[in-house]
Amino acid sequence: MQSEQIDQGQPLMLSILIPVYNERFHVEELLEKVLAVRFQDGVSTELVVVDDCSTDGTGDILRRIAEKEPRIRLFQHARNQGKGAAIRTAVREARGDVVVIQDADLEYDPAELPRLLSLILSGDADVVYGSRFLTYEHKRVLYFWHCLGNKFLTFLSNAFTNLDLTDMETCYKMTRASILKSIPIRSDRFGIEPELTAKFAKRNYRIYEVPISYRGRTYREGKKITWKDGCKAILAILRYWCIDDVYEERFGHGILFSLSRAHHVNRWMADTIRPYLGNRVLEIGAGLANITQELLPRDEYTVTDIDELHLSICAACLRRDGVLQFVALTYRSPSILLI
Repeated sequence: MQSEQIDQGQPLMLSILIPVYNERFHVEELLEKVLAVRFQDGVSTELVVVDDCSTDGTGDILRRIAEKEPRIRLFQHARNQGKGAAIRTAVREARGDVVVIQDADLEYDPAELPRLLSLILSGDADVVYGSRFLTYEHKRVLYFWHCLGNKFLTFLSNAFTNLDLTDMETCYKMTRASILKSIPIRSDRFGIEPELTAKFAKRNYRIYEVPISYRGRTYREGKKITWKDGCKAILAILRYWCIDDVYEERFGHGILFSLSRAHHVNRWMADTIRPYLGNRVLEIGAGLANITQELLPRDEYTVTDIDELHLSICAACLRRDGVLQFVALTYRSPSILLI
């Protein structure tokens, strides 16, 4: 069984997801910078590049570079679909243990990715955002209304998700691959930012922010996002607040998520069995930890489940509640994982 918790003693692959559309003046330099980043020992990288049907010669540049660099895996869309669609393709094709989104426009510095990864490796965070608005050494001074729009969208997103993010619209979002692969990505364009944020929040992941530098560009330099995308982001915030489309449907994720909202029922079931439990507990079929959370803390807690995603959620829950030992088993494998 493969652990959902990152084991720093084992080799790890980081998949860097790079959506590209008409960036022939920047994409080669961007790829060189990403390839030059040095992570800690044991961390390898792959660049999953998706050309979203560029029309300015970007595709030819990408094919030339990919032929020479084995770490680059290139995929090309037959028609332009948008950033969200490109990310959806990249997530499906990613082979790594951890994934991060990297725009191809040189506004974000890939040299800062190791700082985001450190929080995933330490086990402190499930998701890490790179914030352009936290204090950092420098950022380029550009459009007031664009900055105000970003802050307004972040404020609105926070109001509906009950988070206190400073930069919801940031490109840099890093998480374990198993998490992102289990989330249905519906947005084809820039609505992916509020969509992912809403779904991370609904799944109660531990989200951290890391300050990053930002070298924004002007519209003359190729910036693509406009006020129309801001309006669509507002609609996305409202949409993903209203609907609970947070799991790819397998092993009953959607049903278990709905049950997680039934707090009184979960508490009643836990209270019913609590008198018969000691400080060493074995739970068979833990699911999304709906009952598990009600029975903590314990000296030792053992959970089993058919789904490794369920086990990762239980692991985060038990670590947060200070369980002395957590043993995770699956029905499909006799192996035992100590966390």
